[in-house]
Amino acid sequence: MIRKIVEIDQEKCNGCGICVPACAEGAIRIENGKAVLAADNLCDGLGACLGECPLDAIRIIERDADEFDEAAVEAHLGQTSRESHHAAHQPAPVHGGCPGSRAMVLDRPATESVRDVPRQESRLRQWPVQLHLVPTSAPYFRNADLLIAADCVPFAYADFHREFLDGRAVVVGCPKLDDNRFYTEKLTELIRVNDLKSITVVRMEVPCCGGIVMAARQALAASSKDIPLREVTVGISGELKGA
Repeated sequence: MIRKIVEIDQEKCNGCGICVPACAEGAIRIENGKAVLAADNLCDGLGACLGECPLDAIRIIERDADEFDEAAVEAHLGQTSRESHHAAHQPAPVHGGCPGSRAMVLDRPATESVRDVPRQESRLRQWPVQLHLVPTSAPYFRNADLLIAADCVPFAYADFHREFLDGRAVVVGCPKLDDNRFYTEKLTELIRVNDLKSITVVRMEVPCCGGIVMAARQALAASSKDIPLREVTVGISGELKGA
């Protein structure tokens, strides 16, 4: 039948995953680093996900597609729920649903004693740190090396203070929970009014975390400044990916 259905532009999509939780029917999933329709009959064609895509990679078209099936949606959501329950005991994510919000238990024994471990001093030299709260003209941004960090990174990467925070001004945020357009605008202004020496973006490996990298790159381009930008990815288990 000819009906309205979601179409995802694979050229525009960067796999950020922001659209996945926006679809109540679970019709969108991340596959091979891109958002795709899990099945035509899971999409109602109403387009609740459209406004969530920061790259405008999603639109509603009319084409020949299987009829929307509420029973199939219910079965699909039930299967996704069972997969999420199973993944809670697995260290690696599985396909389907949003990897950024899938519960899992990391198989890591608790440290019995830290008496022999030297105490580490905080390398934080400013306050606040949340991107929503920092003033773009704060003195700690002047002639600074800027660190843009996804807010899960310091919990996942044990040497965050020593390897990334030391000597840098920092802003943190979560592109999955916040407005990525706001991030882009705020970062554009921050870069524009300060003579930054470098920008380092540290993100988690989950697809939705790509939004913070995208915001940084778009902000740098909008500022018309030539500043070196480095991207680092941290795995859920705490390792540097590609390192």
